[in-house]
Parts: sequence; C-alpha cells; structure tokens
Amino acid sequence: MTDIRRIGPGPRMSEAVVYNGVVHLAGQVGAPGESVTVQTRAVLAEVDRLLAEAGTTKARILTAQIWLADIGTFSEMNAVWDAWVDRENPPARWTGEAKLATPDYKVEIIVMAAV
Repeated sequence: MTDIRRIGPGPRMSEAVVYNGVVHLAGQVGAPGESVTVQTRAVLAEVDRLLAEAGTTKARILTAQIWLADIGTFSEMNAVWDAWVDRENPPARWTGEAKLATPDYKVEIIVMAAV
C-alpha cells in the first residue's frame, strides 16, 4: 500500500499531497492587490518550493490549471509563465477566467507533477 504524504497540512487543506508517485498542489495565489505579473512570479516561486519539498521539479509537471480574474491579462501572465516553464518538458495546461476568492487575487495556479 502506498502512503499518503501531506505537505503543509492545515485545518482546511494541505498545501500539497503526495500519493502514488504524483504530487497534487493546492491552488497557489500571490500577494493580494499586486499586478498579475507580480502575483504570477510569486505563485511560480511557491510552486517551485512545494515541488522541491515533494522531491520533484517543474520539469515533471503533468498538468497546470491557471485561473485568471480577468482573461484580458492572459498575455501578461503568459510572459511570466513562458520565462519560467521548462521548455523541454511543458505540461498539459489550460487557462480560464474565474471569480477568485477575493477581488485582490488576479491569478491562481494549480499543478500536478510526477515525483
């Protein structure tokens, strides 16, 4: 039987869960009120940190789900994403517009990666 490992567990959720060779990250958001560029950089830095804690890297991301509060910021977010993503191993990715937890959040990113 494979053990479940929880990273950063809290009363409502864990920051990440590792199970059966895959790490599932909770949705990551940046500092409220900052631009989508600044928030995306912060989110991706947190993704890197959580992946490292799980024992993997962005080169092993399987899927990325990106939610933008305003789809009009798609190219601004993509500029940061394109500079960060492993070009040799890009994940399957989808992006949509959604009302996020607070109007101060402009981007939320959720990833799953192989460990």
